[in-house]
Amino acid sequence: MGTTTPHIDLTPVPPGQATLTDRRTQRSWTVDLAPFHLGTLPVTQAQYAQVTGEHPSTAQGNARLPVETVSWRDAVLFCNSLSQQEELTPAYDFDAEGEPVLRAPSPDGYRLPTEAEWEYACRAGTSGPRYGPLDDIAWHRGNSAERPHEPGTRLPNPWGLHDMLGNVWEWCWDLYDPEVYGTYRVLRGGGWFDEHWSCRASVRRRSHPTFRVDDVGFRVARSVRSVTN
Repeated sequence: MGTTTPHIDLTPVPPGQATLTDRRTQRSWTVDLAPFHLGTLPVTQAQYAQVTGEHPSTAQGNARLPVETVSWRDAVLFCNSLSQQEELTPAYDFDAEGEPVLRAPSPDGYRLPTEAEWEYACRAGTSGPRYGPLDDIAWHRGNSAERPHEPGTRLPNPWGLHDMLGNVWEWCWDLYDPEVYGTYRVLRGGGWFDEHWSCRASVRRRSHPTFRVDDVGFRVARSVRSVTN
């Protein structure tokens, strides 16, 4: 385990409502959201190493790059470890089968955003597929030279969040569609190897919670009362 706790900038996100759409099923649903805080940037390799002592990423040589080649379960364990290092209540317990479950009521520790929180924060009050011109806001296949880049080097959205689109896909807490895909979890945002059509606020991707690949990372969230108390 790491011996120091990294500083992770959090951006406040106001309460609101998110409408999500699944293109496969043509289903839409609306979620009411309480205020929360979301990582201003995706978690970096340096931050991940400070908390876990591990260096899983495929891209090496720059610890400020987003951490990647991490599974959904890796991201959950990172959130709990960071919470413990900061003497906060971990967001996740584990059931009899060793599967993570979210504590209730909302704890003061770090957690993954829900996909409704993620899309709402990504849009930041905008209504289009993106919060700005893609080349200005995101690293994608057309401008990334097919590699990840340091977070925060593209323009932020109106709420000050960087890299919500492009660079690395981001794990969310939610199951994708348990009746069809079982334990598969949601990924959002598009990555450095994706064409422009995948880098949109509404695009949903799914993968097994143990899946690791070089364009998937994550960012952390905290409930707002946890940050202000």
